[in-house]
Amino acid sequence: MELFSPLSLPGGAVLVNRIAKASMEENLAAAGQVPDHRLRKLYRAWGSGGAGLLLTGNVMVDARAVTGPAGVVLDERSPLAPFASWARAARAGGAQVWMQLNHPGRQVRADQGGVAWSPSGIPIGGDFALPSTMSVADIRTLVRMFATSAARAAEAGFTGVQIHGAHGYLLSQFLSPLVNRRTDGWGGSVRARARLLLEVVRAVREALPAGVSVGVKLNTADFQRGGFGPDDALEVVALLGELPVDLLELSGGSAERPAMHGAGMSERTRSREAYFLDLAKEVVAAAPMPVMLTGGIRTRAGACEVLAAGVAVVGVATALAQRPTLPRDWERGNPGPAALSAPSAAKQAAVRWLLRRTAATGTTPSSVDPAAALRLDQRRRAGLLSRYREWLATR
Repeated sequence: MELFSPLSLPGGAVLVNRIAKASMEENLAAAGQVPDHRLRKLYRAWGSGGAGLLLTGNVMVDARAVTGPAGVVLDERSPLAPFASWARAARAGGAQVWMQLNHPGRQVRADQGGVAWSPSGIPIGGDFALPSTMSVADIRTLVRMFATSAARAAEAGFTGVQIHGAHGYLLSQFLSPLVNRRTDGWGGSVRARARLLLEVVRAVREALPAGVSVGVKLNTADFQRGGFGPDDALEVVALLGELPVDLLELSGGSAERPAMHGAGMSERTRSREAYFLDLAKEVVAAAPMPVMLTGGIRTRAGACEVLAAGVAVVGVATALAQRPTLPRDWERGNPGPAALSAPSAAKQAAVRWLLRRTAATGTTPSSVDPAAALRLDQRRRAGLLSRYREWLATR
């Protein structure tokens, strides 16, 4: 399997190569929680960089629940024109462009207001909001929210959507036996815990026109004792295989165990790249749909190792924040960027700083100070929080 060979997906879409820009949380929404010129410039840069698939940062399906105060929201009341402009800019280079749809559930900060839904009301602690247990009516509302956002994303011109079922967000919370203690048919067995994810996939597919792709992001494990693990993932993948899923992305971790950023990984695993490859191999062998693997990949050699394991698409995140032209560089034989090493929170802040600089200037700095980026992130959040709360109060 060659890195620059095309891939035909089950629904008919074709990726021009096996490289995907994986989702990163940009936190670049303009006033009104909509995309503006910054996201257009950023995605135009990635589109011209040569990736076959661009996955947006997570877009919220519920205005009352955002992963950060500058998160983009696409719901039934959002103006569509800014999203259409974003899609056009991202597609200008010929890539498939999918909007990642998400509800954070209990992984929202207490100071944001809004709602913090969860399967069973079990808190995270710290500065996260105290969650409320969802009623069955809430669950039905959530399914409709995902379907509405998906339909509007397609109307705006995105060629697909990805449903975020990983990283400890709401759909992932339902999958976790630690967080989901329900006994009403939405919890218990793996099949029952996966019921919400499956219903969201069905509703989204029904809401989309033919030819618009549907992807799912799933953890291989949440890295918590007694939590969602590889055996659970295998069972959920088999259930997803009964549905029209075009691409399954595998990752891992949550806000409590941020393995997706390399936290808790051995030095050997981080240096080898592809954090989740060992855990994913059995899932890849059993999956009836093409699989994408994300986590720590930054070199062409690392990407080729992933493909050699049977993975269909290589997801690249941090390295594409450091160098938006990375796929073109790989094709020309140029190496990838050096690993961005920092504690999880500082690393995420460094990535967001790089994205902001690219979005503002069209060029990406060659280096970043993660500690300084984290301090700036914290100051920036205060102003964005005030703006978000004022906007939410008017809805």
